[in-house]
Amino acid sequence: MLSKTIQNFLGKNKIKYEAMEHKTVYTALDKTATLRVKPMMVGKTVVLAFDAKEHALALIPANKNLDKKKLLKIINNSPNSPSYFKRGVGGVKDKRIRFSHADFAGEKWAKAHIKGVKIGTTPPFGPLYNLPLFLDNSLAKQPKIIVNGGDYTLSLKLSPTSLVKLENTIKGSFSQAKK
Repeated sequence: MLSKTIQNFLGKNKIKYEAMEHKTVYTALDKTATLRVKPMMVGKTVVLAFDAKEHALALIPANKNLDKKKLLKIINNSPNSPSYFKRGVGGVKDKRIRFSHADFAGEKWAKAHIKGVKIGTTPPFGPLYNLPLFLDNSLAKQPKIIVNGGDYTLSLKLSPTSLVKLENTIKGSFSQAKK
């Protein structure tokens, strides 16, 4: 069952969705097999740490890996980077911070900051966790996508357009084929 917190977030942001219950799955690829859908329709949310001090969510297709270098380039060079990454530095308002390293956030950090969901089932709702969301272009092009719902047996089907409309969401190409 979808948590009240997620239900309230979806309602407040006018996001239309379909809750999908399914057998227990631990990976996005397992979810594609269970639901019998193409991997390009299923998004996996990854929780990231930049220079071990700033964090974000990224949503990539189930059949791809995150390209950390591409994502860093997007963050460091895009004038459209989420304002979450802008900080007043040296008395200059909104001077952009440049990151040198991206990695997956540790489980300890995730447990402390991503509340109300099981580890590995984080929905891609950045504002719910006060985090920016990076949405891979290949998912943004799909008419509907299936994303985590906060539990190993629950997913949400929604339009990627609804994610783009959320505060601090930026689209970009930062996934790569699995090797």
